[in-house]
Amino acid sequence: MTNVAESTIQKTEMPKEEPLVLREDHNGVATLTLNRPKQFNALSQAVLAALQSELDAIAQDESIRVVVLAAAGKAFCAGHDLKEMRAHTDKAFHSALFDQCSHMMLTINHLPQPVIAKVQGLATAAGCQLVAACDLAVAADTATFATSGIRVGLFCSTPSVPVSRNLSRKKALEILLTGEFIDAQTAVQEGLLNRAVPAEQLDAAVQQLVDAILAKSSFAIASGKQMFYKQLEMGMEEAYAYASEVMACDMMAEDAAEGIDAFMQKRQPTWKGR
Repeated sequence: MTNVAESTIQKTEMPKEEPLVLREDHNGVATLTLNRPKQFNALSQAVLAALQSELDAIAQDESIRVVVLAAAGKAFCAGHDLKEMRAHTDKAFHSALFDQCSHMMLTINHLPQPVIAKVQGLATAAGCQLVAACDLAVAADTATFATSGIRVGLFCSTPSVPVSRNLSRKKALEILLTGEFIDAQTAVQEGLLNRAVPAEQLDAAVQQLVDAILAKSSFAIASGKQMFYKQLEMGMEEAYAYASEVMACDMMAEDAAEGIDAFMQKRQPTWKGR
């Protein structure tokens, strides 16, 4: 028989933790939202793992044509979780952390779908790296950017990899060596962003890019993105040889035939996809 005292005890449930990364799919677009607003969306090991898991799933999902990387709260991403980093003093932990982060950043480049950073607030250190690693980036004109590790005695070595491939060498070194912030308009001028718009126009500006990509062949987009990043690391002659081979192969694809026929027949193409 149940004890009366026991029956009156109210069972309390632990509050359900919010996912660190939210995913929403709509009309071929997957929106991934960093969801640690109180921590300025710092890239803890758990956040990196959550992002990696979502990106790996999207890579295999042919229904997804474009990825938008967004963030909750006032900041886009304040970089690595410094509290987590200082809680560990062994090199093995930090080597694993930076390898994990680098792998996630490279996954963005290797993804067949274009990834658009939607930046509503500050992006610092590895957060700036994340913006630079995305294929395209649109920001509110109030957003700010910095490779600020140098301010705490740590040169932003891993962020420097994509940042130096977006900005000119001298400008990249300037922000890496000084840790100074640049505004969104400067980030556009220097090549970190595609465009900066008033905050209330951010959704529309991102959607404009999304729509332009969705109207194109997913096969051509995936092939072209892979080719683009690969040829960047080649010498000029090697790059031309590689690009010529890719174009010749792509001409054998159904979408190339359909696109050219549609152009000559003055009609809209019907893409077959990847």
